[in-house]
Amino acid sequence: MKRDKRIAHPRHRIRSSKRSLAATLFTIALLSFATARADELSLIVNGKAIHFNEKPGIHYNESNWGAGFQFDFGGKSDPWVPFATGSGFIDSNSNSSYYAGGGIMRRYFLSEGNSRLHADLGMVAFAMIRKGFKNGDPFLGVLPAFSIGSDNVSVNVTFIPRVEPKAVPLLFFQLKISLNTFSK
Repeated sequence: MKRDKRIAHPRHRIRSSKRSLAATLFTIALLSFATARADELSLIVNGKAIHFNEKPGIHYNESNWGAGFQFDFGGKSDPWVPFATGSGFIDSNSNSSYYAGGGIMRRYFLSEGNSRLHADLGMVAFAMIRKGFKNGDPFLGVLPAFSIGSDNVSVNVTFIPRVEPKAVPLLFFQLKISLNTFSK
């Protein structure tokens, strides 16, 4: 019996949904860049992961290089900072990972003046695609987030708990550089 070629094989539908999600994430990023003001848009440089409770004989990639963006809504003096973010990076298993999402941080000002220091504490919700996790299918998540720095440069830190039996908890670090830094 011949198979009807119009009916897609399940693997093709999964690949198609992954491509659709990736295209959607890319479109969101482009729209954010196109509509963003430089003082609200930041370049995100992914770079470091610190793993806890590592399993013997397993080596994790702790150089999680990649790049993305973060768009902060509201004013620089507001105590609440809602944001949108998207990024791609090489994960702890040396696989490509991509996410897009948003969240909110509570800002605490540590100093006054032109280069005000602040610490932010909040949550980030996201959609992510990771090779080697959930069969490469898109998944949703919510994680605690922390940031410390100034209006121009800060360090974002996210805690990722153990989410499956094979995983270990880790801290994920990003450098956030305001695009306004380059326009001065």
